[in-house]
Amino acid sequence: MELKLVAGNSAGTVTAYYLSSEGPNHDEIDFEFLGNLSGDPYIVHTNVYTQGKGEREQQFYLWFDPTKNFHTYSILWNTQRIIFLVDNIPIRVFNNEEANGVPFPKNQPMKLYSSLWNADQWATRGGMVKTDWSKAPFTAYYRNFNANACLSRPSKDSTSCASVFTSVKAKTDKTWQTQGLDASSRRRLRWVQKYYMIYNYCTDLKRFSQGSPRECHHWRS
Repeated sequence: MELKLVAGNSAGTVTAYYLSSEGPNHDEIDFEFLGNLSGDPYIVHTNVYTQGKGEREQQFYLWFDPTKNFHTYSILWNTQRIIFLVDNIPIRVFNNEEANGVPFPKNQPMKLYSSLWNADQWATRGGMVKTDWSKAPFTAYYRNFNANACLSRPSKDSTSCASVFTSVKAKTDKTWQTQGLDASSRRRLRWVQKYYMIYNYCTDLKRFSQGSPRECHHWRS
């Protein structure tokens, strides 16, 4: 999806673009863009829910102003990993660590959602800055959505991927089903995480005083 975010004083607002299944034990893959005071940078908030449990947040600044032009935000989701990308640059990887006892979202079909909502109880500086409704209306722009994916169909094997696709291209291009990061992409991922990552739940020792979650032991891979 290409997005252009709310310009000016957008404090308290969250522009969201995410995948989610349904039900109390849902899976979810989140891109959320936390609004700012004029002149302050946007925060890209990412999260992964499996079987109703999230708390896997990583946050980033961007290396451009996301309110000036459209930029492409992508989610690669297959049975091996989830990759978050900005303009085709990976910013985060969540690997399948089921072998280590970590649930991974692969058994529930997900739909695409987008929204622009008021989250001033937590979004801007932990909720210290509230939405200034005199700046309304707040407008974000979405365009050029594209999905290369398989459609879910009822099956005895809930992990199977039905051979009905969302585009003609997808019928012949199935590389996404096993796609990972090559050497160049890994270098760009390290660059983003070194210079633009501002929060990583895996290194939050205050929050996880009994030890970081299992998947965090290999979070850089």
